Amino acid sequence: MFEYHGWITIVESAAVDEDDSRLAEIVESLRQRVREIADPYLLDLRWMNGQPFIHMAGFPNHRTAPEILELFGHVGAIAPGSYGLLHIRDDEDPAHDNDFRVLRLTRGNVTEHTEPLLSPCVPTLEDPYEG
Repeated sequence: MFEYHGWITIVESAAVDEDDSRLAEIVESLRQRVREIADPYLLDLRWMNGQPFIHMAGFPNHRTAPEILELFGHVGAIAPGSYGLLHIRDDEDPAHDNDFRVLRLTRGNVTEHTEPLLSPCVPTLEDPYEG
Protein backbone atom coordinates (compact mmCIF):
# COMPACT_ATOMS: atom_id res chain seq x y z
CA MET A 1 0.00 0.00 0.00
CA PHE A 2 1.18 3.53 -0.75
CA GLU A 3 -0.61 6.24 1.22
CA TYR A 4 0.13 9.92 0.80
CA HIS A 5 -1.32 13.24 1.98
CA GLY A 6 0.18 16.63 1.25
CA TRP A 7 -0.09 20.32 0.55
CA ILE A 8 2.02 23.05 -1.01
CA THR A 9 1.70 26.81 -0.63
CA ILE A 10 2.93 28.20 -3.96
CA VAL A 11 5.19 31.24 -3.59
CA GLU A 12 7.33 32.62 -6.39
CA SER A 13 10.37 33.35 -4.19
CA ALA A 14 11.33 33.87 -0.59
CA ALA A 15 11.91 37.57 -1.34
CA VAL A 16 9.52 40.10 0.15
CA ASP A 17 8.64 41.73 -3.19
CA GLU A 18 6.97 39.31 -5.58
CA ASP A 19 5.91 39.79 -9.17
CA ASP A 20 2.19 38.96 -9.18
CA SER A 21 2.17 38.45 -12.95
CA ARG A 22 5.03 35.93 -12.68
CA LEU A 23 3.18 34.05 -9.92
CA ALA A 24 0.09 33.89 -12.13
CA GLU A 25 2.22 32.40 -14.95
CA ILE A 26 3.68 29.82 -12.58
CA VAL A 27 0.22 28.85 -11.34
CA GLU A 28 -1.11 28.50 -14.90
CA SER A 29 1.78 26.19 -15.83
CA LEU A 30 1.11 24.14 -12.70
CA ARG A 31 -2.62 24.08 -13.44
CA GLN A 32 -1.85 22.46 -16.81
CA ARG A 33 0.42 19.90 -15.18
CA VAL A 34 -2.20 19.12 -12.51
CA ARG A 35 -4.81 18.58 -15.25
CA GLU A 36 -2.50 16.12 -17.01
CA ILE A 37 -1.89 13.93 -13.94
CA ALA A 38 -4.97 14.49 -11.76
CA ASP A 39 -6.85 11.33 -12.69
CA PRO A 40 -7.04 9.05 -10.60
CA TYR A 41 -5.48 11.08 -7.79
CA LEU A 42 -7.00 13.55 -5.39
CA LEU A 43 -5.13 16.58 -6.69
CA ASP A 44 -6.37 20.14 -6.44
CA LEU A 45 -4.87 23.53 -7.24
CA ARG A 46 -6.80 26.60 -6.18
CA TRP A 47 -6.48 30.15 -4.96
CA MET A 48 -7.62 30.91 -1.42
CA ASN A 49 -7.47 34.43 0.00
CA GLY A 50 -5.12 35.53 -2.78
CA GLN A 51 -2.66 32.64 -2.35
CA PRO A 52 -2.35 29.53 -4.57
CA PHE A 53 -2.26 26.08 -2.96
CA ILE A 54 -2.00 22.48 -4.11
CA HIS A 55 -3.57 19.66 -2.07
CA MET A 56 -2.96 15.99 -2.84
CA ALA A 57 -3.83 12.61 -1.41
CA GLY A 58 -4.08 9.01 -2.50
CA PHE A 59 -4.14 5.39 -1.35
CA PRO A 60 -3.16 3.11 -4.27
CA ASN A 61 -2.11 -0.51 -3.71
CA HIS A 62 1.48 0.19 -4.79
CA ARG A 63 3.78 3.18 -5.27
CA THR A 64 2.25 4.02 -8.63
CA ALA A 65 2.26 7.77 -8.20
CA PRO A 66 5.75 8.92 -9.25
CA GLU A 67 4.22 11.99 -10.87
CA ILE A 68 2.93 13.13 -7.47
CA LEU A 69 6.44 13.00 -5.98
CA GLU A 70 7.82 14.66 -9.12
CA LEU A 71 5.21 17.43 -8.89
CA PHE A 72 6.30 18.16 -5.34
CA GLY A 73 9.89 18.72 -6.49
CA HIS A 74 8.84 20.54 -9.66
CA VAL A 75 6.95 23.20 -7.70
CA GLY A 76 10.11 23.87 -5.69
CA ALA A 77 12.16 24.21 -8.86
CA ILE A 78 9.87 26.75 -10.57
CA ALA A 79 8.67 28.59 -7.45
CA PRO A 80 11.48 28.32 -4.87
CA GLY A 81 9.61 30.32 -2.26
CA SER A 82 7.03 27.54 -2.05
CA TYR A 83 6.73 25.36 1.02
CA GLY A 84 4.78 22.30 2.04
CA LEU A 85 4.70 18.78 3.39
CA LEU A 86 3.95 15.42 1.80
CA HIS A 87 3.36 12.51 4.21
CA ILE A 88 4.04 9.07 2.73
CA ARG A 89 3.54 5.54 3.97
CA ASP A 90 4.95 2.82 1.69
CA ASP A 91 4.80 -0.68 3.16
CA GLU A 92 6.86 -1.99 0.21
CA ASP A 93 9.88 0.19 1.08
CA PRO A 94 12.17 -2.25 2.96
CA ALA A 95 14.06 0.57 4.70
CA HIS A 96 10.91 2.33 5.93
CA ASP A 97 8.04 -0.19 5.79
CA ASN A 98 7.00 0.64 9.37
CA ASP A 99 7.37 4.42 9.10
CA PHE A 100 5.50 7.38 7.82
CA ARG A 101 7.96 9.56 5.93
CA VAL A 102 7.51 13.26 5.29
CA LEU A 103 8.90 15.19 2.37
CA ARG A 104 9.52 18.81 3.29
CA LEU A 105 9.64 21.48 0.59
CA THR A 106 11.36 24.74 1.59
CA ARG A 107 13.30 27.26 -0.50
CA GLY A 108 13.27 24.99 -3.54
CA ASN A 109 14.69 21.97 -1.71
CA VAL A 110 12.95 18.71 -0.92
CA THR A 111 14.23 16.72 2.06
CA GLU A 112 12.91 13.46 3.50
CA HIS A 113 12.41 12.73 7.19
CA THR A 114 10.76 10.15 9.44
CA GLU A 115 7.44 11.50 10.74
CA PRO A 116 7.77 11.02 14.53
CA LEU A 117 4.09 11.59 15.31
CA LEU A 118 2.95 8.61 13.20
CA SER A 119 6.00 6.33 13.35
CA PRO A 120 6.61 3.56 13.98
CA CYS A 121 3.29 2.56 12.42
CA VAL A 122 3.23 -0.57 14.58
CA PRO A 123 2.41 0.00 17.45
CA THR A 124 1.59 3.73 17.04
CA LEU A 125 -1.22 3.21 14.49
CA GLU A 126 -1.78 -0.54 14.45
CA ASP A 127 -1.50 -3.49 16.79
CA PRO A 128 1.27 -6.00 16.05
CA TYR A 129 0.26 -8.84 13.76
CA GLU A 130 -0.33 -12.02 15.72
CA GLY A 131 -0.96 -14.65 13.13
